[in-house]
Amino acid sequence: MNVISLKLVCFSPTGTTKAIIQGVARGINHSTVELIDITKPDARKQQLQTSENELLLVAVPVYMGRVPALLSEWLHAIKARNTPAVCIVVYGNRVYDDALLELKDILLERGCKPIACAAFVGEHSFSSSKTPIAEGRPDVSDLNHAELFGRKINEKLLSISSIDYISNISVPGNYPYGGITDLWSVDFIAISTKCTQCGICAEGCPVGAIDSENCNLIDTKKCITCCACIKNCPLNARTIKTGPVKDAAMRLNKLYKERKEPVFFFS
Repeated sequence: MNVISLKLVCFSPTGTTKAIIQGVARGINHSTVELIDITKPDARKQQLQTSENELLLVAVPVYMGRVPALLSEWLHAIKARNTPAVCIVVYGNRVYDDALLELKDILLERGCKPIACAAFVGEHSFSSSKTPIAEGRPDVSDLNHAELFGRKINEKLLSISSIDYISNISVPGNYPYGGITDLWSVDFIAISTKCTQCGICAEGCPVGAIDSENCNLIDTKKCITCCACIKNCPLNARTIKTGPVKDAAMRLNKLYKERKEPVFFFS
């Protein structure tokens, strides 16, 4: 089966999910690749349309065992026509629960035919030097796995003559989906005097929760606790303050030290 191009869709506030999907694309090694990064709010205003001649890869981080609720409207607006698709979730070494099943179901509903699914590990949003959680991941081994997954996807495409020969993929998960999709509305970011109001945090916030004129002002109702502002600060002026997020980071650090590896599923 021939595809004329790859469309890569990712939501990646801290860059881990983007690194994975780009690794998979390297493994597929197609000459025509379009990256659709829906991390910024403006990018989510554009509807995605795909055809049966394209291969769609969608990669999202796992939030509370689910596809981020923030992305629900955009994902459910995709218009696909028998488009072969790859579903990828990236989680912080805890569990991915029902997220991969949920993403697969969404793409099926929108007119895609999933041919492969995968769960990868990326550094947890709450990870820090004091409470590392999957620190530094995806690492070289993860990216090698991503390229291997891409090569296997390519082999799968070459083994079938048309979209009609794609069978259903069984992936872990339960329906109805479990987990909590409500955002935490919590004041958890400490800002030190090292902050120079450079605006990098506001520019990189995926939900526009940081005031671009005064980076000390954070709309906690918009915040999705992705910690992109903390990880992207060039002066390390932002940290997680004492409270529920730091408590969660300490629990995750203690309970999920054992390294988990990527897993693949094919039709």
